[in-house]
Amino acid sequence: MKTKYGLPIALSLLIHVALAMVLLFGDFSMTPKPKPTPVAVSQPIKAVAVNKSAVEQHVKKLKKQKADAEAAEKKRIRDLEKRAEAARKKRADEEQRIKNLEKQRKKKENEKKLADDKAKKARERANAAEKLRKQKETERKNAEQAAAKAKAKRLKEEAEAKKAEERRKKKEAERKRKAAEKKRKEKEAKERAEQERLLAQQMEQEMASRQQARQQQMVSEINRFTALITQTIQRYLITDQATMEGKSCKLTISLAPSGFVTNVKTGQGAAVVCNAAKNAVLKAQTLPVSKDPEVFKEMRTISLTVVPEF
Repeated sequence: MKTKYGLPIALSLLIHVALAMVLLFGDFSMTPKPKPTPVAVSQPIKAVAVNKSAVEQHVKKLKKQKADAEAAEKKRIRDLEKRAEAARKKRADEEQRIKNLEKQRKKKENEKKLADDKAKKARERANAAEKLRKQKETERKNAEQAAAKAKAKRLKEEAEAKKAEERRKKKEAERKRKAAEKKRKEKEAKERAEQERLLAQQMEQEMASRQQARQQQMVSEINRFTALITQTIQRYLITDQATMEGKSCKLTISLAPSGFVTNVKTGQGAAVVCNAAKNAVLKAQTLPVSKDPEVFKEMRTISLTVVPEF
């Protein structure tokens, strides 16, 4: 505002100050100042006869000049007053114009403010409406997504339920099949067990029979080789009827698979018979043994009683 109205206000103030200076210091007296009349000193003053008519005319002329001067002064004053009034009026008009301009400016500012407020409110309403629209759009999308998720979840649950039912039926069929298979296998196992029991019983009986026969065979072999060993000891035994008659000695002999004697121990019996029997075994060095491993296993360490023969 200062930039817009500063120059007119300054000019108005300068005009008023100039008028005031004119009114205060101007010379507005009605009597004209007499001009000095030059006096000639080089010539003698002469007496002149005054013409009354000429004097009156001259006085009239002077009065007229004075009246004209006064009228001119009054006119000048009126003109100054008119100019001062015009300047005052102009200043008042300028001030009024400035006031009007200020009012218009304030009015425009108020109108602009109101327009801005309206625009702001309109923008706020538009923003609120846009926000509400976006919110509703978001809610609609969320609802659609939720509905889609719910539908997908329902379809998934239905599919899972269908699969679960199929698995249940399949498991039930499998269970029944397994139960029937189990029952069949149990029956087969029972029949097989019975067959195996009968077979085992037969084999057991046969094995018992074979074992008995084998045992009898082994006993027979052991007895045979024991007799052979006894005969061998008798061959190498040095006897004395006077000291040995009616006496005996128990020997424990350890043998190698070849029949080689690895150790001889004497047990209960007469010392004379025991010494002679031990010497006879050591002298023989090798005794008869069976080639059958099972028989030899039983005879690896053999105990027998030596009774001298005469």
